Amino acid sequence: MAKIRVAVAMGGYSSEVDISLQSGEIVCRELDRNKYDVIPVHILKEGWFALDGRNNRTEIDKADFSFQIDGEKIIPDVIFNTIHGTPGEDGYMAAYWELLGIPQSSTGFYQAALSFNKRDSLSVLKHFGIHCANSYYLNKGTDYDLEAIIRTIGFPCFVKPNRAGSSFGVSKVHEMEGMQAAIDKAFSEDHEIIIETALNGTEVSVGAYRHKSEIKVLPVTEIVSENEFFDYEAKYLGKSQEITPARISETETETVQLEAMKVYNLLNMKGVTRSDFIIQDGIPFFIETNTTPGLSSESIVPKMAREAGMTLTEFFGILVDEALSKK
Repeated sequence: MAKIRVAVAMGGYSSEVDISLQSGEIVCRELDRNKYDVIPVHILKEGWFALDGRNNRTEIDKADFSFQIDGEKIIPDVIFNTIHGTPGEDGYMAAYWELLGIPQSSTGFYQAALSFNKRDSLSVLKHFGIHCANSYYLNKGTDYDLEAIIRTIGFPCFVKPNRAGSSFGVSKVHEMEGMQAAIDKAFSEDHEIIIETALNGTEVSVGAYRHKSEIKVLPVTEIVSENEFFDYEAKYLGKSQEITPARISETETETVQLEAMKVYNLLNMKGVTRSDFIIQDGIPFFIETNTTPGLSSESIVPKMAREAGMTLTEFFGILVDEALSKK
């Protein structure tokens, strides 16, 4: 029987390109080669390329996402999307692949765009009773009054880009003199920013995915950052402890897993997502959801999957099969 051709898309146009390439490499390594013909695909600012077995690059034809390997024109049967940030996590690639009729492993283009925009996803989820921190939004070029913002938000607070992943451009601010620099830093990543009250509690992450159309949740991971918050260094340079399962009560575990399922369901997600919460006084407050979470060896979702008793080969296989079932 012919193998299913899986193109593992990685890279992207954002500051997270290196992390994405690591995620993609892990997926390529772990997918079952008896079942799948795995082709690494690099989506980069400099161009789109498929890699053959000898790591030679061949350009992708954007008209139909085809490429030539050993003289044969190939259009993949399914895409495994591991692009963090734009254009893989904000819906652009999902819309493109959908137009071409190629199934892909992550969520749909609208859901991706909505969840990538923190302001919009928080507005939707608050409406459905999901607990979120107080927040204030700024667009670049509009006037703002720092005193008025702090009256609403208070200190300490987080200043972050509205549409960016992996904690780039995020600052925790304790007093007025740090506010302007934090706002400028966030605006360097995005022309929309969000300022939120800093919650005080246990930070946790919950993975969710669909299997045979049923929503499943993974074990909860607790995040203990050496830095003041779970920033880029903490996330990717080993400056944090990620403890799976989280050291929280059984009730808190069930509550936060239920909340993650509710978020996944309300936003009508597909594929694997990772939602972050802060549990304050027993209540999980939603922070954000990632629709193409990191899958590198240091990433949280692979650790959750292993804790749940799955190998990465099994878990990634479920994601590919789920994507194909939607075709």
